[in-house]
Amino acid sequence: MSGWIRRFGAWPAWCFMALFFVLPLASLVPEAMTDGGSAFARLWSNPLLGQAVLNTLVLGLTAGAVSGLVGTVIAIELGRQPLQRRRWMMTLLGLPLAFSGLVIAYGFILAFGRSGFVTQLLVALGFDGAAVGSWIYGTVGLGCAYAYYLVPRVALSLYPVFANLDLRPMLAARTLGATRWRAFRDTVVAEVAPSVVSNACLVAAIAMGTYGTALALVGTQLNILPLMLFAQVSDGGSDLSVASALSLLLMALCVIVMGLGDAIARQREQHAAGSH
Repeated sequence: MSGWIRRFGAWPAWCFMALFFVLPLASLVPEAMTDGGSAFARLWSNPLLGQAVLNTLVLGLTAGAVSGLVGTVIAIELGRQPLQRRRWMMTLLGLPLAFSGLVIAYGFILAFGRSGFVTQLLVALGFDGAAVGSWIYGTVGLGCAYAYYLVPRVALSLYPVFANLDLRPMLAARTLGATRWRAFRDTVVAEVAPSVVSNACLVAAIAMGTYGTALALVGTQLNILPLMLFAQVSDGGSDLSVASALSLLLMALCVIVMGLGDAIARQREQHAAGSH
């Protein structure tokens, strides 16, 4: 029985992945290639495409960088806490991961929107309500909403790295005469940087493909690829071939960002191994 499980036990999981992951993505290719691939020509001729690609990359990479930085700081703090405090802190961090993007967007509108309670407090202090209540509906507000559920993802992923971090190489470097910064850079940074970079690129790809939060916060005011795709597949859209081509483009951008993170992480790991 154990031999059968070792040989065939993973087949149900592979079949599930093929049926619900590979097949839906592979079905985009023949749909996009309908009429000899003219859907790509129609997509490239869209004057809004270039700005949408740029906005998507800027928004995703910025949200990934900010989430990676803040999440790393929180992960370091988690690794320093005693067990009981660490448990309830991790429970609180996990709550945003259970909320949908629409719920998060609605919460941000109630807090920071034109009629939000934070905006009303600032208005009572003499601030301009139109100015302080409009930022949430732009790129900055959308990036903050993304960070709300991306920071906990990074922190919870990096927590084991810092909880199990071995500081003895840094102490040995200090003993051998290295400065504090040189010892920290060559030991601690070299060890944790691959994990930090790969997590930042992962959440950047997630931000690039998210549309629920963007749809609720900015609607059609911000030109990004997920909202262009949503417009193509909604009731008002009719060109499914262009929607498939746009899906492949968005998927390729996300794969490139994640692949870049993996390549940087692998290079740093090889460099660290060579140093040791």
